[in-house]
Amino acid sequence: MSNQLAQETSPYLLQHKDNPVDWYPWGDQAIAKARQEEKPIFLSIGYSACHWCHVMEHESFENEAIAGVLNAHFVSIKVDREERPDLDQIYMNAVQMLTGHGGWPMSLFLTPDLKPFYGGTYWPPQASRGMPGFDQILAATHQAWQERREKAIEGAEHLTQELRKVGLSDSESLGRQPSRDLVDDAATQMRRTHDPTYGGFGSAPKFPQAMALQLLLRHWKRSGQKSSLEVVRLTLDRMAAGGIYDHLGGGFSRYSVDARWLVPHFEKMLYDNALLGGAYLDAYLATSEKTYERVVREILNYVLRDMTDPAGGFYSTEDADSEGSEGLYYTWTPDEIRAVLGSEKALTFSRVYGLSEEGNFEGRNILHLARTIEQSARVLDRDEHELHEELAESRAKLLAVRAARVRPGRDDKVLVAWNGLMIDTFARAGAALAEASYVEAAEAAARFLSSKLRRDDGRLLHTWRNGFAKLDAYLDDYACLADGLISLYEATFDEYWLAEAVALIDVLLSKFADHEGGGFFLTAIDHETLIARTKDFTDASTPSGNGVAATALLRLGKLLGRSDYLDAAAATLKSGANLMQKAPLATGQLLLALDLNLGPAFELVLTGDLESDPVRQVVRDIHSHYLPNCLLAACDLGGTSPELLCDVFAGKEAIGGQPTLYVCENFACRKPTVGSDQIKQRLAELAASP
Repeated sequence: MSNQLAQETSPYLLQHKDNPVDWYPWGDQAIAKARQEEKPIFLSIGYSACHWCHVMEHESFENEAIAGVLNAHFVSIKVDREERPDLDQIYMNAVQMLTGHGGWPMSLFLTPDLKPFYGGTYWPPQASRGMPGFDQILAATHQAWQERREKAIEGAEHLTQELRKVGLSDSESLGRQPSRDLVDDAATQMRRTHDPTYGGFGSAPKFPQAMALQLLLRHWKRSGQKSSLEVVRLTLDRMAAGGIYDHLGGGFSRYSVDARWLVPHFEKMLYDNALLGGAYLDAYLATSEKTYERVVREILNYVLRDMTDPAGGFYSTEDADSEGSEGLYYTWTPDEIRAVLGSEKALTFSRVYGLSEEGNFEGRNILHLARTIEQSARVLDRDEHELHEELAESRAKLLAVRAARVRPGRDDKVLVAWNGLMIDTFARAGAALAEASYVEAAEAAARFLSSKLRRDDGRLLHTWRNGFAKLDAYLDDYACLADGLISLYEATFDEYWLAEAVALIDVLLSKFADHEGGGFFLTAIDHETLIARTKDFTDASTPSGNGVAATALLRLGKLLGRSDYLDAAAATLKSGANLMQKAPLATGQLLLALDLNLGPAFELVLTGDLESDPVRQVVRDIHSHYLPNCLLAACDLGGTSPELLCDVFAGKEAIGGQPTLYVCENFACRKPTVGSDQIKQRLAELAASP
């Protein structure tokens, strides 16, 4: 018999609908039951691609004895952290306060008033590996609730008071004006903590840090300090060669369990691939390294092939497991390779991609490049071009065979924030690489979100699956989508997307802003009342909502001449100044916004016939340069009169009927540059300048 999750849309919740645990989704029914029966709540938070969430389900939540205890003494609530980031953030803060660490599955015990009094992450069903058993935890918690309830409630009240302080601006931050020193000091700390052998930051497990890499690229451009660029290149090179990258199908796994980027945790997340796609794109524009362009294209082609709904939105995740084993879908034995490629080509492929008879992962092989293709060509005494062609053919054959395997589970819900990140990358990559299909994918996703994830009053909804949208949107949804739509405008010059971005930002300012402390809360002022209203400036697996909001406010404010947007961005940066100094690796997006705010930042205004070949070539030239702190607007003087950008284009004309570029800073424009050749030279100067 199904429990209370059978009518949910989240794939993660539906995975648990047949558990013997009488699960409830978060909501009034479960909370009322806990209060009426005076039972504590067992809150379990996870997500569909979480390996250890699956382990705990199989070990404990499918265990009849454990389910019996939960059903008798607790009200059990299951939450998808991707659907409810508000709950995840509050209760993850609680777990970290209680235990000193966090992670998923997240397991908490709450009073009927939703205040946490005990918690942790994964527990085995019985005591093992130095961990207490979940059966022991349940027995001890039940006993404490029966015999020492007042003490548990007192502890929960104290913890809740501490949770309400998290993210509030301190007086030191409020009195500090962020300066260039914060960016320079952050770059210095990032270089100090990077791994000089394998790239990345810190040791195993090693996570990609896209925002840190983008900040170092900007620091290199401004300062000319080559060591910042070297950190970026080493990291991107090693990741693209490692097992964390899918060499057959494209796309990155969530993280590497080792320091060498060899053995991934095989789950694939939309946000990682959006962020890394953007980082590789920036690196390609900055260095012209063709490997980076290839990685961008392979990431985006993977998303188009495997992670795009026919309606236009992008799916959320792919699981690490298939057929009960982690990584089975992605790994190979030499016999499997020989069966597909034949002995001779299999030998070449195995030598290039590091396959061995003993394997490097549970008797199987994770494909990785032990050396570059160019180095392999020399070792194998092969013509480099011919080797590239043979390997491409071999990869295509292996991908086709792999596609017939049992795929890992896919979480096909569409989340606004993650889609906003991917819209940004598709739009920027499409413009920079002159790939129309990428811009079209960004437009299709934007149209989908704008039409299907809306309340009747026009406010955003957070998640969609199988034709059904629900849950009020969060700060990250508004900020990431607005930022993505600005990039989509720059790729298409369709002012509709700017108007949509303005509407989203106006909701942020009216419903999410902290007018006293600066910055934005995760939830709107009219959101469901929870035990705390959080405000976070630090990046997690995705960039902080405050960091993206500041970025979008600055971009729109500079494009449209909106001082209210610029002031709100400045207040957000000021509120996060202390954290930027203390934890630069955790505040990369906020630092990127600060770098844009400090400038120099330019508004590029192009006028001319947008359908003419000369203007189209100028647009391609602009997008093909690394100009991270430039905003772009274009006006077709023969087309529809602009509305939002009318002040930007006022007094600007296509001189002599030729493409004309106005380079402006803080709304003061320099002498216009006229004609394709002169504009090309001007762009080269901008790209070369700090």
